[in-house]
Amino acid sequence: MLPSDLLTHRLNGETIVPKQLAIDDRNLELAAELIACFQESIGNSQGELNEKLQDYEGDSPDYRIKRGLAHLLKGLCEFEVMSPLEPQVLRERVFKVAAQTVPSTFNSQQTLNNLALQLTQELQREVIAEEIRVGLYADLAENKILTSFDTPTPKELLHRYNLSQVQGIFYKASHLTINAHRNVPGQYKLLFRYLKLFQLMAYIEGDAEHGFTITIDGPASLFSPSTRYGLAIAKLIPALLHVTKWSLSATLQFRDFYTNNWKTGRFSLDSECGLVSHYPPGKIYDSMVEASFVNRWEALNTNWVLEREVDLIPIPGSIMIPDFRLVHPDGRIFLLEIVGYWRPEYLQKKFSQVRRANCDNLILAISERLNLEKAGVKLNDCPARIVWFKDKLQPKSVLAILE
Repeated sequence: MLPSDLLTHRLNGETIVPKQLAIDDRNLELAAELIACFQESIGNSQGELNEKLQDYEGDSPDYRIKRGLAHLLKGLCEFEVMSPLEPQVLRERVFKVAAQTVPSTFNSQQTLNNLALQLTQELQREVIAEEIRVGLYADLAENKILTSFDTPTPKELLHRYNLSQVQGIFYKASHLTINAHRNVPGQYKLLFRYLKLFQLMAYIEGDAEHGFTITIDGPASLFSPSTRYGLAIAKLIPALLHVTKWSLSATLQFRDFYTNNWKTGRFSLDSECGLVSHYPPGKIYDSMVEASFVNRWEALNTNWVLEREVDLIPIPGSIMIPDFRLVHPDGRIFLLEIVGYWRPEYLQKKFSQVRRANCDNLILAISERLNLEKAGVKLNDCPARIVWFKDKLQPKSVLAILE
């Protein structure tokens, strides 16, 4: 994402409008030139790369755009410390030896040569004096070496820039409401996973048939504005872009540039915004057991329709999203959760959720390979119907419970 000083917004009344770059030939050429600059700098220091970028930026009036694109590209780079030893250890050894001689150009070179011979023997590879000289301060940011670059296409870079400008708006959000309408099965779960991952203070209501309303307290609603929490909200936006139908409205608190007084702004966004997410889409299935079950179910001759992750079970302080929903034309609905993961903490949490949900139409498919007793899990007070399986969950076993 972009730092605050590289964000460009304008006001239209109370509405905040972020800067967007058109995906045209001019901007694509600009992006391509910057990408080439990074590619050519592989093997060079970060300081040398910064000099190149500064020369490219020059006194151009669009320097903030170039600087913003370069900032995003740096996030795709890996800079490493290149030194025969940890620089701090290397400095200690060099300075300890150098302190025993009179300072001079000759003695300095001799010290490096002697230490190069020692390190060649210790490391069992050739170490030259220049390598030690470079390695002395290799841990400084400007001396780190660009070793790899996850090269984007010019179009991908421009999309990332436009998304980052929008994300920056939420740094000062005081209130956020997301309406996730009826969507493709499974997309809700990815969104809720990111809500939990970024530890956002969210209140969720609704159901899979009509959609969900997610209310999030923004960083400016806390006792004091939190940049860290604002970044967490901003990180949620690329995940939201994977949901097919949604709308969002936000209330923002920011200081007026001229008066320094706090002002209220508004911002809205929806699924037709044209922004492109760089987050990978959610996996179709969480495990081979799920994938195999779906394939086998499709071969059954049954009126029960299998849907994936389309229902949410509210639990105090949490939510539970079963793996599948089974719907019959006569209106009967069952939820199916496959429990095949072995970690004790996961099993304890999962069965605690099942008990608190107290859902009378939930089916648990449990792997016989799980050591529930060792994990401290007891099934005698479990309200769900249970199906056991070994390597593969048989659809006929589930169908028997349904019927």
